[in-house]
Amino acid sequence: MENTLENSNLASSSSTKRGPSYGSAVDIVRKLQSKGFIAYFAGGAVRDMILGKVPKDIDIATSAKPDEVVGLFPKCYEIGVAFGIINIVVDGHPFEVATFREERGYLDGRHPDEVKYTADPETDALRRDFTINGMFYDPLADQLHDFVGGRKDLCKGILRTIGKPEDRFSEDYLRIMRAIRFCVRFGLELSPDMPPALRKYSKNLGKLSAERIRDELNKMLLGPEPERAFRMMDDFGILGEVLPEISGLRGVTQHCEYHPEGDVFEHTMLMLSHMACPDLGLAWAILLHDIGKPSTKSVGDDGIEHFYTHEHRSAEMAEQVLKRLKLPSAGMSDIVKAVRDHMRFAHVREMRPAKWKRLIAENTFPLENELHRIDCISSHGKTDCFVFLLDKMNEQSNEVKLPPPLVSGSDLIALGMKPGPEFKEILGKITDLQLEGKLKSREEALVWIRNRAEDSQNY
Repeated sequence: MENTLENSNLASSSSTKRGPSYGSAVDIVRKLQSKGFIAYFAGGAVRDMILGKVPKDIDIATSAKPDEVVGLFPKCYEIGVAFGIINIVVDGHPFEVATFREERGYLDGRHPDEVKYTADPETDALRRDFTINGMFYDPLADQLHDFVGGRKDLCKGILRTIGKPEDRFSEDYLRIMRAIRFCVRFGLELSPDMPPALRKYSKNLGKLSAERIRDELNKMLLGPEPERAFRMMDDFGILGEVLPEISGLRGVTQHCEYHPEGDVFEHTMLMLSHMACPDLGLAWAILLHDIGKPSTKSVGDDGIEHFYTHEHRSAEMAEQVLKRLKLPSAGMSDIVKAVRDHMRFAHVREMRPAKWKRLIAENTFPLENELHRIDCISSHGKTDCFVFLLDKMNEQSNEVKLPPPLVSGSDLIALGMKPGPEFKEILGKITDLQLEGKLKSREEALVWIRNRAEDSQNY
């Protein structure tokens, strides 16, 4: 039964900011309604407006069929015509306009076997996933059309499926992950009938494409309380299906002196909670930086756990995970490098100046240093190495680029040296001396090379 709330004040509420595309969306609704069609804002935009948030995207649902929509708007793209979805561009803003429809039969856990258009908005609402996403709003009449009790669930702080959870999850397995994401994003609790269905259908997540799983994971990592999302996924068996490497960290104990927070899983979750400025590269580096610990764990005669070379094993596994999830290769290399190098930051105070200067000059330094900071505050709490590097950056007036090399391989050849592995060693040593201030010019570097060659001959 429809719960129609007239004068809902969503359009004029002082707590709701319309956003730059609101007026264009209203114009689309106005034009469709002027031709005798039903047209409403739909789904997430309505939910966000009720919560007093600016809708990121405004989708529109209508009784007009795709060909009728195309006939009314000059700039249209058929992005999902099989499902009655047309993309309309108005004033530079894209809008999805979808025909009211009902769907039947989901044999593959994603695509309906039958799509049938309807002029009834309630029928369309009943095919959607969660009640909070199943509402419609008429911006011209300022009227909310709620056939599924979404506003009531929002007020009570409950995430509930439209109909039985088993039916909704079997239609599209990705809704299993979306349930967790929406629950965390909006600070909701799962309805009592949802946990059993989540556990039952989580084993089907492996049937989804890597890209769909990756996108949901990315949204969780960048959203509020990513650690709560991952804990919930672990509780319901979801994490073991999509990221078994992370689920496998539970129960891997660590020496309490260095890790009073608990096992590797607890450490990783705590790190997620300490992200001050969420960033995908940092989030994935946090998530994957210790996944090599289970396979490298050993216990000494003193009963203390050790994880020798776990950072190298973690980097190998991180690359495999990221390739499996098809993350872009550009960002992947930085994440893998941060995982591989995360232990070296614990020793920066013992490094020669040349070495820490090289470290600071690397493109991945901001990512790696922040990973190190969060790693420390999520375990032993000591941040002296992090502060040391910040001080060194300040001493250099934040100049983190390496100076131009004093000499090159061509100079070595000009001095009569034959190209070979020794070139790299010599050039590296000269750069070290340059960074330490012991060689300040090309002439000094050339003298150093000649003296080195003479000493080698005399020896």
